[in-house]
Amino acid sequence: MKTELALLAELHQDAQRQGPGSEEATRLALSLTRLSPDAPLRVADIGCGTGASTLVLAQALPRASILALDFLPSFLQRLGERAQALGVARRIRRCLADMHCPPITPASLDLIWSEGAIYNMGFASGVRTWLSLLRPGGILAVSEITWLHECRPEALERHWDAAYGEMGTAADKLRTLEAAGYEPLGYFPLPASCWTENYYDPLEARFSEFLAAHPSPEARRIVEEERAEISLFRQYGASVSYGFYIAAKPATSSRPDFSPHRRHNT
Repeated sequence: MKTELALLAELHQDAQRQGPGSEEATRLALSLTRLSPDAPLRVADIGCGTGASTLVLAQALPRASILALDFLPSFLQRLGERAQALGVARRIRRCLADMHCPPITPASLDLIWSEGAIYNMGFASGVRTWLSLLRPGGILAVSEITWLHECRPEALERHWDAAYGEMGTAADKLRTLEAAGYEPLGYFPLPASCWTENYYDPLEARFSEFLAAHPSPEARRIVEEERAEISLFRQYGASVSYGFYIAAKPATSSRPDFSPHRRHNT
């Protein structure tokens, strides 16, 4: 019998993306980094999934070398297939690793990218940990679940507060970035279409086939939980979204750098 993690991976591995987003949002966030698209950048896409953002970055930054990091082999395999089809595979190195301790040399990256994945570490822990991986002046671009208003429907607030202990507004997240030692450069919320058309609609379309392949209580529970989240968003999507946050590591700073205990090589 498959574990819950294996079932979740199978449900999501053939999707274009594993969370809300769009190519347009990725490109907008990239424009806010102020990085030259012609520069030979060193980039890491942490929690890359099957490569929705990785592939956009590879096309938009033709001289960049990109480390695509995820802990699920099936996701990285799909990314490799998609990169090969687009002709960008030679500039993407896939890395099977834990985002809590990525095998990246400190102060070596020009850009850290992470769409819809930093919640696995917690936003505060993630931005502190990854600061050490950026060179002075390097850029962090992450999307993070965010309250859009101070007043929220009770059912929605209950759901997300139970699911993620670091729910907050954009102001909360920007304060966290500043406290960690970053200089915020930009922010924008993802539109509802990034959730419905690009994520929830394709996800719902896979439920029947998934349940037919896995007629187990675990699979049914996964689908029920996904359906409950989708229903809440369709009712109350005006109150919550992913926020895209772009911030820089100062070129010079007296703030402490949160370096990991062990050094690794890219």
